[in-house]
Amino acid sequence: MASILSRKQKQHTLKELKTLGQQLLSSRTHINNLPLLLTFISPTSPPQHLLESILSLQSFFTPVLPQLPPSSSKKRKIEDSTKDGHEFIYKTWLRSKFDELVKSLIQVLVAPQSKDALREVVLDTLMEFVKLGNSGRFHSAIHHKLLHSIVHYPESVDFVTDLLASKYFKYIDVRYFTYISLEKLASTLEAKDISDDKTVSADGNVESYPRASIELSIHKIHYIIANIPSPEGNKETLEHEMWSGSGFSSKEGDLKAALELSKAEHRKLKTEKHNNDVLSAATIAKKMKLKFTKAWISFLRLPLPVEIYKEVLVTLHQAVIPYLSNPLMLCDFLTRSYDIGGVVSVMALSSLFILMTQHGLEYPNFYEKLYALLAPSIFMAKHRAKFFQLLDSCLKSPLLPAYLAAAFAKKLSRLALSVPPSGALVIIALIHNLLRRHPSINCLVHREDGNETEKDNSKAEKESADSADDSKTVTNMSGQKPGIEHFNNEESNPVKSGALRSSLWEIDTLRHHYCPPLSRFVLSLENDLTVRAKTTEINVGDFSSGSYATIFGDEIRRRVKQVPLAFYKATPTSLFSDADFAGWTFKCEETKENNAGNVTNISEENNDTAAKRQRIECA
Repeated sequence: MASILSRKQKQHTLKELKTLGQQLLSSRTHINNLPLLLTFISPTSPPQHLLESILSLQSFFTPVLPQLPPSSSKKRKIEDSTKDGHEFIYKTWLRSKFDELVKSLIQVLVAPQSKDALREVVLDTLMEFVKLGNSGRFHSAIHHKLLHSIVHYPESVDFVTDLLASKYFKYIDVRYFTYISLEKLASTLEAKDISDDKTVSADGNVESYPRASIELSIHKIHYIIANIPSPEGNKETLEHEMWSGSGFSSKEGDLKAALELSKAEHRKLKTEKHNNDVLSAATIAKKMKLKFTKAWISFLRLPLPVEIYKEVLVTLHQAVIPYLSNPLMLCDFLTRSYDIGGVVSVMALSSLFILMTQHGLEYPNFYEKLYALLAPSIFMAKHRAKFFQLLDSCLKSPLLPAYLAAAFAKKLSRLALSVPPSGALVIIALIHNLLRRHPSINCLVHREDGNETEKDNSKAEKESADSADDSKTVTNMSGQKPGIEHFNNEESNPVKSGALRSSLWEIDTLRHHYCPPLSRFVLSLENDLTVRAKTTEINVGDFSSGSYATIFGDEIRRRVKQVPLAFYKATPTSLFSDADFAGWTFKCEETKENNAGNVTNISEENNDTAAKRQRIECA
């Protein structure tokens, strides 16, 4: 039979194909033209023949779709066949041909040889069947088959997903049933045995996919779910943006049908006439948020590839958490991500901070993990600006223990010795805010190990009177030996780091830093930060995204009032002075002026030929 149809397909011209479609629409006697037209719905058919067949078949099935029996209702088939056997058999046959048409259209849609213009026509046809194929209600089965084919197709179909997102995701019922389908698809991928590479299709058949195709499916699910507008995106046009619902007289009825509201809710909405719009919008928002939550939670349970994993963490706090029905459902996912360390922990910090500050999440080891993230590599990370702002926010609480504030201040000051100048500027701003917020750690600023007087000790005791442990530490400093660093930079636990017994001597070295903005900024720490009324906190965001380019640009734009005419009072004879490197000497022979051109050359007794040539050229 297939060979006969394919032979007929080759023999028909475009004009004859139009005649077949007109005959099919005119009378039931030409119903045998239907299987023939279906043979042209194939990726291998000529585009003009394919478009003409789609037009004829769509015009034929659109008016009869509400009369066709469901595809999977076997019990109803038996009951109806006893009443009117011939008519039921005819409608059942039409239903099977319609299902075959939908399947063929989806194959054309995802086929790589299909052109983009043809794909757009096919997608519009399928969405029209979704709109009208269920007695005027949304046909979720066709929509799920469409998404299933897009997700599980072994090749990328970016144009189809872009077209679906741009043209149909603005409708609330399309978004609603898309969430439902994505939840099912993600649950199927999660439950399947990856070692067997088998999964269940939308029709209930077992299909096989390679592991690379599974990762591609996850990419497609993420692309679709990330491009769906937020559930509360546009409240004003929420009730009007419906794709299906032409079989209802009222706008309220359209919403209930699309979102499958119960009959009890329907009666309740009718009785409250004055608040119909408000209540229906609230009900829709609640149901949309629930489906949004289920879809995202099912997606996050999948074995996400690294690039998708990072992309999700970057946008999770803005695109997902505000619209979840219960954001605490993400606590396991975020705590696991935060425990990984490195860049992944930095990306998870934003979402975890929101759960802790706005939703009451308790994470006992939060500051210990945050302390472990402080490494030189973090100052070169892509998302360092957001990290530094969150770090400053996490250290803002006045209930932060003194030992913890001191540990972070000491760890940051040690990092200032090995990070770029832009990173050192951020460190100065963070330490400035720490000293201002926590006066009990101001003893770290002016402590000179082993050389404290009784006056200094009494002053340190007074400054740290709020913490009993701190005062004991300060009073015992007079008996310590000079030249000992009590801070252990390798210790991962801030409690055991010994920061309160040390000082911020690293910051003092930045006074002589080669970068002028940095050496000037260090002077801000010399103010009395214990008087909060006279000082203000520094906005870390102004320095968090700095680089060599930004520092250089600021220095060029800076207006200099006094320009030094001579930086050195005497001509330097060496790059470094003897005081900079104890035990090293930097000596140079005496210089002689050249009588002809006031040019000085270093002369030695045993100059080689190259040195002589250089002296002659300089002269």
